[in-house]
Amino acid sequence: MKSAVRSKPKPHANFEDEYRSSFDEYAGGGGELALGRAYELGRRALNEHKSLVEIASLHHETVLAMVRDAKSEKRTEELIQAGSEFLAECLSPYEMAHRGFQDAVKALRQLNETLEEEIKRIAYAVHDEAGQLLVAVHLALSEMALDLPQPQQGQVTRIRELLNEVEKHLRRYSHELRPTILDDLGWVPAIRFLADGVSKRANIPIRIEASFSGRLPGAIETTLYRIVQEALTNAVKHAEAKNLWIRAWKENLALCCSVRDDGVGFDPNQLQTSPHRKGLGLIAMQERVSAIGGTLRIESRPGNGTELSIRLPLEGNHANSHRTRG
Repeated sequence: MKSAVRSKPKPHANFEDEYRSSFDEYAGGGGELALGRAYELGRRALNEHKSLVEIASLHHETVLAMVRDAKSEKRTEELIQAGSEFLAECLSPYEMAHRGFQDAVKALRQLNETLEEEIKRIAYAVHDEAGQLLVAVHLALSEMALDLPQPQQGQVTRIRELLNEVEKHLRRYSHELRPTILDDLGWVPAIRFLADGVSKRANIPIRIEASFSGRLPGAIETTLYRIVQEALTNAVKHAEAKNLWIRAWKENLALCCSVRDDGVGFDPNQLQTSPHRKGLGLIAMQERVSAIGGTLRIESRPGNGTELSIRLPLEGNHANSHRTRG
């Protein structure tokens, strides 16, 4: 980007007209000051959410119109050169925004990896360390029960039963925090395990159709598991659903996964303004999917349930995973 004194664009001018007039000024010898307007136009286009295709089309029409009126071949070459410089300057804010987005995605990916490592540490601590402590408590109770009269031994038995319940819950929390099956067998078996537990606790049938098998990079499998986990949690807590469906399949070199319920649904356009929807974690799910290069779509209407869909382009070595019906 060339250094220049930037002049402010006209606040109410039509973008297309201002682009044409600013380029005409630059092509007519306006110099750095006129080129600076291209940068400001780029910032304005970014703020107005204009696509690169829109800008390229406008630029093409503008240059073509001027080339048609050119009086000589030399003037045509000058216009083409000026057009290249003007468009490059106009698109520089997009380039900077893209670089900033890439940096943000990289930082988010690193943060997610750090969080997963911490979750894994906590899950193993809950499973192993807490389990060892419970074993020690069981042994201590057994020794104590030897010296107790028969009536009190019944109380010890009740305490043992409560400890067994605690151990069962801790084991479940540990597996759902970071299921070993996710690392050992992959995301599809881990999702089956997760869905089975959610179905039993919530008494909601969850049907799974997986026509994709094979392993993916660890970060991708973890992200898929976390998003399905969040979607199931939302459905159980908020959707009042009677049925849930999970699908995973490959389509046009992309991995697709969806979680659908037949619950009360909601208006996706009101997510940002409705306080009771802030707990859905939809923004976090969007960020997780973006960090692995995928897209997330939510379709819902009041009274018509909700479907959350993930689409993740697969690299060549992952796109050939064999298909099995499960």
